[in-house]
Amino acid sequence: MDRTITLEVTNVRCEARDVMVLELRDLTRRELPPFTAGSHLELKLSTLMRRHYSLCNDPDERGRYCIGVGLAKESRGGSKFIHEHVRVGSRLEVSTPRNNFAFVDSGDASVFVAGGIGITPIMSMIRRCESIGKPWQLYYCTRSRQRTAFYEELTTFGTERCKFHFDDEEQGRFFDAGRVTERVGPNSHIYCCGPTALMEAVKSVTAKLDDDQVHFEWFTSTETLRTDDRPFFVTLKSSGERYEIPIGESILDVLERHDHLIPFSCREGLCATCKTCVVSGVPDHRDQVMSESEKARNDQILICVSRAKSDELVLDL
Repeated sequence: MDRTITLEVTNVRCEARDVMVLELRDLTRRELPPFTAGSHLELKLSTLMRRHYSLCNDPDERGRYCIGVGLAKESRGGSKFIHEHVRVGSRLEVSTPRNNFAFVDSGDASVFVAGGIGITPIMSMIRRCESIGKPWQLYYCTRSRQRTAFYEELTTFGTERCKFHFDDEEQGRFFDAGRVTERVGPNSHIYCCGPTALMEAVKSVTAKLDDDQVHFEWFTSTETLRTDDRPFFVTLKSSGERYEIPIGESILDVLERHDHLIPFSCREGLCATCKTCVVSGVPDHRDQVMSESEKARNDQILICVSRAKSDELVLDL
């Protein structure tokens, strides 16, 4: 985990059904570390519970962080804990902002695709576009108007820029992912965050675009055990210790079993907390964070999900 700071919850508002927005400020109201559009915070909710939530306010704001928290139906404790226990005056230990879903300021135009609570990092990007005068368009899919976070604010931008798709309404229910690429030029960018089905649809229609033009932030891992998985070895550069990584266990699992304390959070290849430098060997990348060009360099690995194509990996640990 990066440097942590203790912040106070100074406002809590219900943004939509089962969606709340928390405003966090420094205890003495000093300026906060800067962030860029698409960034998130890691919240330490208990000794073992750390969760990531995207910042949704304007990156130009230095006095506060705003995060959106949707109550997950099958919550592992994070969103449920926040919805039930966090109030104005609560103090939270958070990381300084990180960004695995960075907005490209130099792009000519942006197309945003959001599903459900995936709107939170997109809102920060929209505010950035407005700040620097860049054109943008949003496709936003939710279960209903009542569950659509930031609905009132987004409607002020007009129907040409904001296209809503509600599951419970016949008109506009169907989202045609093919429309996403209609106005995409060579220096335009597409950003997508939401449920797996939506992400896969957008990934499919953007497959022919340059890798650097399309950006995803995933909710859940798409990886499962593969029939061709095999054991491999990991050696720690600092100590020379060598461990076998069997089928069905991650590098992180094995290192933890041998009392190595490695920073982690999601255990699904979604947050990059456990990103580790590779000294030698070829990783088998299975995360949803690094771009294809980053993966091609083979110099870093997310040890919670990724494995090895080579017989051994030497890690900078």
